[in-house]
This record gives sequence, C-alpha cells and structure tokens, in this order.
Amino acid sequence: MLRFKRKNFFKTINFKIALVFALLLLITLEIVGAIFVKQLESKNIQDFKQAVQIPTYIDNSLAEQLTVSSTRKANGQIKTILSNYNNTNIDEIRVVDSKGTIRGTSDVNDQSVVGQKTTDRNVKNAIYNNRTYTKSTYDTQNNGRYYISIVPLYSSNSTGNSSQLVGVLYVRANMKSVYSTINNIMGIFVIASLVAMVLGLGIAIIIARAITRPIEEMKQQTQRIARGDYAGQVRVYSDDELGQLAKAINNLSIRVEESQESTEAERRRLDSVLSHMSDGVIATDRRGNITIINETASDFMDVTAEKAIGNSILDILKIRDDYSLRDLIENQDELMLDFSSNERDLILNAYFSLIQRESGFISGLVCVLHDVTEQQKIDNDRKQFVSNVSHELRTPLTSLRSYIEALSDGAWKDPEVAPGFLKVTQEETDRMIRMINELLSLSRMDSGTTRVDMELVNINEMFNYVLDRFDMILKKDDNPAKYYTIKREFTKRDLWVEIDTDKFTQVLDNIMNNAIKYSPDGGVVTCRLLETHNQVIISISDQGLGIPRADLAHVFDRFFRVDKARSRAQGGTGLGLAISKEVVQMLGGRIWVDSVEGKGSTFYISLPYEPYEEEDLWDDDSQA
Repeated sequence: MLRFKRKNFFKTINFKIALVFALLLLITLEIVGAIFVKQLESKNIQDFKQAVQIPTYIDNSLAEQLTVSSTRKANGQIKTILSNYNNTNIDEIRVVDSKGTIRGTSDVNDQSVVGQKTTDRNVKNAIYNNRTYTKSTYDTQNNGRYYISIVPLYSSNSTGNSSQLVGVLYVRANMKSVYSTINNIMGIFVIASLVAMVLGLGIAIIIARAITRPIEEMKQQTQRIARGDYAGQVRVYSDDELGQLAKAINNLSIRVEESQESTEAERRRLDSVLSHMSDGVIATDRRGNITIINETASDFMDVTAEKAIGNSILDILKIRDDYSLRDLIENQDELMLDFSSNERDLILNAYFSLIQRESGFISGLVCVLHDVTEQQKIDNDRKQFVSNVSHELRTPLTSLRSYIEALSDGAWKDPEVAPGFLKVTQEETDRMIRMINELLSLSRMDSGTTRVDMELVNINEMFNYVLDRFDMILKKDDNPAKYYTIKREFTKRDLWVEIDTDKFTQVLDNIMNNAIKYSPDGGVVTCRLLETHNQVIISISDQGLGIPRADLAHVFDRFFRVDKARSRAQGGTGLGLAISKEVVQMLGGRIWVDSVEGKGSTFYISLPYEPYEEEDLWDDDSQA
C-alpha cells in the first residue's frame, strides 16, 4: 500500500505544483547564471587585455631601434629592451620590421628566429594594412587559450608627429588565469544553485500540500455525488477561491439531488406526451442537453437517439451560431430550419415550449418539429414566379412608357424619328403579348387543363420539315443578320412516334432558335436523330459560347437566362425552354442539355418509342 501511494504521488497535483516551482527556480537561476558568467567573462577579458598592453615608452623605444641603420646594434638593443620588460601573463613578444623580418623575441629559447622572415599571415596583414590586429585563439595541442595582439610601430620626426610605419609588435599572452577564475566562480554558482533548488523544492511541496488538501476533499465529495450519495459536505477552510469552490460543491450536492428527483418525474410526463405525437419531438434538460428524442425527430436530424441524447439541442438543430439557450427560453418563437442537402430537401418549423414546475422553475425545453418542405417550396416558387413576371413585364412597359412620352412630347411630328419609336413600341407590345401567352400556356400545363392531341407521326419527316423552314428563312432573306448551316445526321429508318405535333413543333422551334441565336456567324448547327431499343433521341448542337457548369441545372427554370442582356436584346422571354420541358414531360419524354463553356451546347430530347411494322400501320388504318 505504501508503494502504491508513492507511485501515485508523482501523478498528483501536489507533485506537479512543486515541480513547476522547482522548474521556475531552475530556469531563473540558469538565466541569471548565464548573464552573470557572460558579464564576468567579458569584464575579466577586458581587464586582461589592459594588463598585457605594452607601455607606450617601450613601443617608442622599439620603433626608434627599427630606424637605426646598424641592424646588429639595433637587434642587440631590442633584445635588451624585451628582456628588461617583465609581464607574467605574456608568453612571447616579437618585433617585426616593415619588411617582415623578425628583429627580436622575448622567448630566450627561440632566438634562432631573429633575422628570419615571419610566416604569420596576421602579421603580414597588419604590416600591409597598417592597422592593429587582435584575436583570441585556442591551442588544441596544450588546450590553452591565448590572446594575440599585433600593434604597428611608427617612427617619429622632429615635430613629434607620426610618420612612417617601421614595423609591428607581436604579443602573445596566455589567458589561463582568466578562465581559471571564471571556472572557479561557475563551480561555486552551480553548487549554490543546487542548494537553492533543493530548498525551493521542499518549500514548494509544503505549499502545494496546503493547496491540494482541500482539493482532495472536494474530489472525494464529487465522487460520492457521482455515486448518488448526497449526504456528505466539504469542509470550508477559508473564504478564498478554494473556500468558495467548496461552498459551490456543497450547493451542487443539494441541487443535484433535487434535480434527480424532478428529472424522473418530468421524464415520465414527457414519455406520455411523446406517445401521442406524430411530429418530431425533442426534450432537453434545463441546460439544453437532449434527454428524449422520438424516432421522427431522429429521422429529420439523420442521427440515432443514442448519439443525440446528451448533446446540446443547439448543436443537433445546428443553430448555435445564431441562437443561445437563453434566446430559446426567453423567446419561444417559431424557427424555420433548413436541413436540405444534395440527397434530400428538408425544411422544418421548430416550435419551442418550456417545461416548468408550478413554482416557475424551468427544468427544460420541448421542441416540436413539423415538416413544411413542400409548403415552403410552393411558397418560394410562387414568390419567385411573381418576382420574375413583375421584372420581365416592367422592362418592356418602362420602354413603352419612355417612347410614348417622347411621342407625346412632339416626336410624332418628326418623320425620321416617329416610325422608329412606333416600331419599338410595337415590338415591345408583341413581346409582352408573347410572354403572356407563354405564361398562360405554362399555367394551363401546371393546372393540367392543357389539351394534348396525340397522333402517330413520322418523326423523321416532321424534324426535316422544321429544319427546312429554317433553311428557307435563310434563303429568302437577302441580307441575313447571321449566316448558318444546318447539318443533318438522321437514321435512315422511319421512326413513328405518338406526339402532339403542334406542341412538339414549338419545342423544336424554341431549341433551333436558341441554337441559331447563340451560334457565331457562319456556324454549323448539327441536328441528329437516332433510336434505341425503346427511345427516340433528338439532339441539336451549336458552336456558341456554351453554358457555364454552374448554370446547367437552371437552364430549364422559368425566366432563367445565361446571358440576360443578349437574350432581352434579341427578344427572348426566358420561358421557351421551360415550356419545352413541360411539353416533353407531358409527352412522356425527357429533355436535358450538355455543354462545355466556349465550345457550344447540345440539347437532347428523348421520347418513348415502340417499333411499328408497316403492316401494323395498315391494319390500324383499315380498322379505322
């Protein structure tokens, strides 16, 4: 048991708080130590450099000897000057003249270098550049650090001013004493840091134990509450934050016990209500977490009851960004929720009501979900239709009003302007009449009152007849606005299909007009007719600008135009393809479009087809 407690001690908050204090102390000591050592090193090195600096009078004496014409005599004097100067920190002093020849050295064991040319690149650079050079080096052979200083020596004239460079003074000093002092101080600092950290860790453990003792008691009380035992109370040691937390846990114990009793009663009541409701129902606790959800609501939310229970109603209904739980409690207004996706359309009306005790205490919410998808779709279609009709009629009416006002103001007297104004008013009037007729046709199709005169028609001949009309229009027009060519690719076999000839001719006219309208000048409109085992396929392809991919799904919508400005300029109403779709669907077929932007569009019409033999046709005629 003792081992178990010691093992868990390292996982307790008591140890973690002590560890944090110790780490903070360690980091502080490390930062302070690093700064202190760095400053100490910088200061000692600066003092060392000043200590090994050659006095000025020696520099002047050496410079004077370098100007003496007798090299032997001068070298003797240089040797005497160097031997008389004593500095324990300096290992060697060399005097090199301006030609790079070593004239003297303080190393008595290396006097053979006198008279030789120096090989030290730094010395040569100092002579060549005529400036002082200093650096710190590390000798890997004896693990020593050295400070090297190369100072130019100048001769002085009678006026005492600096003149010609006569050589340099090379000084090499051992920095062992500097770093020895620094290492000793660092050792003392490390020992002091370890002692301080151990003492700080002990103090931190004592302080942490005083903090964590009431926390441990509160943990035990919450564990008892979780087991359903609400009798215990947490001891309050003080009025600080821990004391307030202890009071809060004591209050929580009482509240949880009360909530447990009320929740069971409310659950039984809600279960009774749910069993008599067909709409989606969601019940929550007073915190907004779902406690009950019926099967209909689960289907609406596309989530199982097990996954929904315990989650917030704001998340399940996906309204957290717009509403808070307080908004739902204070304002039980009806909410419109859209859960539509690519797979389904779903719009719900959410009605909220409070679950309250007689005392007024709110213990939860009830949300009733009603599916209004179809109703909303009808309302949106109606609004969109009214908006589109208003917009489409306002444009020609505004144009008519402008031209009529101009005529009323005296433009009718101008023989050059008046005919053009009257022509525009007539075209806009025809456009409105055509639009209204198309709207009446769509209205009759929607209401199911349109009469369909079905007859067996040779679709090959009928399609050729429609295309011949477009060819004839081009031939009769001496100055057509646009040239085009109609290319036909038909099956050679006669295909007999039951259709309403007039209405299907209108469909072909609409698609051909669009193909010619949006094709470039000199373009080719390709018309194809083929059969499958049970379908007749008609396709009309143009070489126009094509339809953007985002607009393909809306091409057959009422009043939809890909190029609105161009369509209105050419007299389009935006209803032609919508009427074509309605007609083809009444005939039991299907219409769709395939387009690549910049490469043209192809409209397809598929009609149900049953192969007839020629004898079958004659038999039907004879019976008739």
